[in-house]
Amino acid sequence: MWWSIHASTSKAVRSEVATAAVDTAPSPAIDTPGPRLLGWKITPLTARRLTNFRANRRGYWSLWIFIVLFFFTLFADFVANDKPLVVRFDGAFYFPILTSHPETVFGGDFETEAEYSDPFVIELIEEKGWVLWPLIPYSFDTPVTDLRTPSPSPPTTQNWLGTDDQARDVTARLIYGFRISVLFGFTLTILSSIVGIASGAIQGYFGGWVDLTFQRFIEIWGSLPGLFLLIILAAVVQPTFWLLLGMMLLFSWTSLVNVVRAEFLRARNFDYVRAARALGMSNRLIMFRHV
Repeated sequence: MWWSIHASTSKAVRSEVATAAVDTAPSPAIDTPGPRLLGWKITPLTARRLTNFRANRRGYWSLWIFIVLFFFTLFADFVANDKPLVVRFDGAFYFPILTSHPETVFGGDFETEAEYSDPFVIELIEEKGWVLWPLIPYSFDTPVTDLRTPSPSPPTTQNWLGTDDQARDVTARLIYGFRISVLFGFTLTILSSIVGIASGAIQGYFGGWVDLTFQRFIEIWGSLPGLFLLIILAAVVQPTFWLLLGMMLLFSWTSLVNVVRAEFLRARNFDYVRAARALGMSNRLIMFRHV
């Protein structure tokens, strides 16, 4: 009797253990599709921030309006230009907005580039073809010669926002100015971030005399009157897009250094950083991948 009870009890225990083992066995990993942005998988924190941003209707739609305007101004040369988009002449197509053509190509007398604002050149072209102009037939520096009133002139059907004191179309200048301003800001922000992050990372990761030397240099550099130096340099040399960008970059990268330096000083002694050093990883790999 006792062995039958013992056998049944053992069988029940084995059954319970097997059931528990099945219940507690790790299930195979399932690659659940997470939130993505432009094909890139984003973290739940970033997804929550994007959701909160979409809830702000004013900021959300302002961003889309800005993107549309910026995309529109990227092609400013095809929207506002004093050169035609396409010229059909004597059975051939020409694209003056992309390549220059001498006046003799269209039956003129000069070997220089055709002046498409000249009525004589337009008449020569229209005798054997046609001209397709941009939406605004003026560039940012094109003087309008057929104004009915002295410049600056009020808005008309030809000049939507009028002209300035030098008879240049205001709409064309706004389009080109918007593009230059946004590209300048984006480029300066990206380059300043790269230089600032790299400098702060080197200071915080190595510390010691490297950090001390960089800090003293930044203190001296930050005490320089940046605005006055920019004014002096602009008066000495002819300012261009890249020259102004370089001059602004000289004084804009220091604002990000201290934040990055503090984070690297905090994280350089973490266990995973020490483990990476023990595995023989290079300092560059540890700094820009693990820290």
